[in-house]
Amino acid sequence: MTMNITSSAFDHNGSIPRVHTCEGKDISPPLSWSSAPAGTRSLVLIVDDPDAPDPAAPRMTWVHWVLYNLPANSTGLPEAVKTLPAGTLEGSNDWRRTGYGGPCPPIGRHRYFHKLYALDVVLPDLDKPTKKVLEQAMQGHIIAEAQLVGTYQKES
Repeated sequence: MTMNITSSAFDHNGSIPRVHTCEGKDISPPLSWSSAPAGTRSLVLIVDDPDAPDPAAPRMTWVHWVLYNLPANSTGLPEAVKTLPAGTLEGSNDWRRTGYGGPCPPIGRHRYFHKLYALDVVLPDLDKPTKKVLEQAMQGHIIAEAQLVGTYQKES
């Protein structure tokens, strides 16, 4: 079986509900995953937007959420998660803080990639790493990955 990640709030390539964005309550969507392969010691979740600032002329990937050392036997996160699974550590997003930051595109419809990685190690405490630092630490340890893409465009 292939590892997968889904949300009960939106379909793959579907629109992310307003409640999960800066125009709503800015709360994390519910996420579920399954089929991490044998040998998985921890999971990593990275949510980012490669369409920033303008999908017609993207110049950067904006990082919305960074979690690592999720337990290998975990199966998801509830909506508006407050308490992370034991052992889970947080990285810094591009607002230079930890935690979830919802879609808030300045122009156009953006894509938000919810990327789940199964690692063959539990990473050391990287002290709120950026996505780049975390990806460097993950090198050579990814044994499976899955992604869920949602889209969002501001109403105004």
